[in-house]
Amino acid sequence: MNAKKTRITLISLIAALWLGLALFAWFSPAKEMSEAERRKLQQFPELSSDTVLGGKFMADFESYTQDQFPLRDSFRRLKAVFSYGVLHKLDNNGIYIADGYAAKMEYPLSEKSLTGAVRKFQKLYDLYLKDNCSNILFTVVPDKGYYLAEQNGHLSMDYDAVSSAMASLSWAEHIDIRDLLSKQDYYFTDTHWRQERLLGVAQRLTAALGVAQPQIGDYSVTALERPFYGVYYGQAALPMEPETIYLLENELLSQCVVTNYETGKVGSVYDMDKLDSRDLYDVYLSGAAALLTIENPNAATDKELIVFRDSFGSSLIPLLIADYSKVTVIDTRYIVTEYIANFVEFDGQDVLMLYSTLVLNNSDSLR
Repeated sequence: MNAKKTRITLISLIAALWLGLALFAWFSPAKEMSEAERRKLQQFPELSSDTVLGGKFMADFESYTQDQFPLRDSFRRLKAVFSYGVLHKLDNNGIYIADGYAAKMEYPLSEKSLTGAVRKFQKLYDLYLKDNCSNILFTVVPDKGYYLAEQNGHLSMDYDAVSSAMASLSWAEHIDIRDLLSKQDYYFTDTHWRQERLLGVAQRLTAALGVAQPQIGDYSVTALERPFYGVYYGQAALPMEPETIYLLENELLSQCVVTNYETGKVGSVYDMDKLDSRDLYDVYLSGAAALLTIENPNAATDKELIVFRDSFGSSLIPLLIADYSKVTVIDTRYIVTEYIANFVEFDGQDVLMLYSTLVLNNSDSLR
């Protein structure tokens, strides 16, 4: 009799739990964003005869139920802990943890993507640089998997092949920075590198450009009070400690004027309006932007620099600008190559092309 009551009680509890979850799912307002994953969540799909008969409604509805499932982040964390701790899987959602660092498994290397990147950079050169700019550098930024993946038994792209492919762009001087970096130069929970550890990289690049090299004594180090949770924190769904973002500051940088041609905003090298941003790394040069200019009234020369870059450039560029009266920053993920001429006149400027292996292995993002 007691066994029967126990079974009935257990079944009733499970039924109540599922009923509660179902009611919560149906009557709670749908969330638009996942703060942890930094992405938009699927909303309730359009219900029509076309979407039902075509199968789109059910496909989107399945995504909707997964994205809007009650306590979704808690269940994601439970799954991640179980996968790592019990099943001993090497990764969760393509994210692995090695030496305390979260990193994305970037494998395999896409030869097609590298070919596409080379073609797009060649187009930039042919359109704008060939007859106008001669001092051109190209630097490949290794993602932190270069220092983590193979050493910890994870699949890894062929980084030498990436460098070799970019070296086929014979019109640029190629500056290898891999020997200057280590895993400690990257955030534990994020894709990006740490600005306060980039002076060696900045010195090698400025030396190649023929301008003054920054020194550690040139800057004061300021810590942002808000804790930083990087993009991999949410994607890995594992409990990880927050980090601190540091800014290298000095009087010269404080007087530089940054103009964002996408938003029309005029501001500073470090955008404190981004302290409330979903991604605190956006403090560096206001985050993602198609086109910026940095005016430096205290430049040691009247030289100008043009930087073609991805997001890794945001934290490095402030360390390169002391001798330049103007720096133009172009992110070709957000502006079509042919449109650049509408905003930038190429006339003898120094040029730096700075792209990470993450972008080069996914070059469809370049426009």
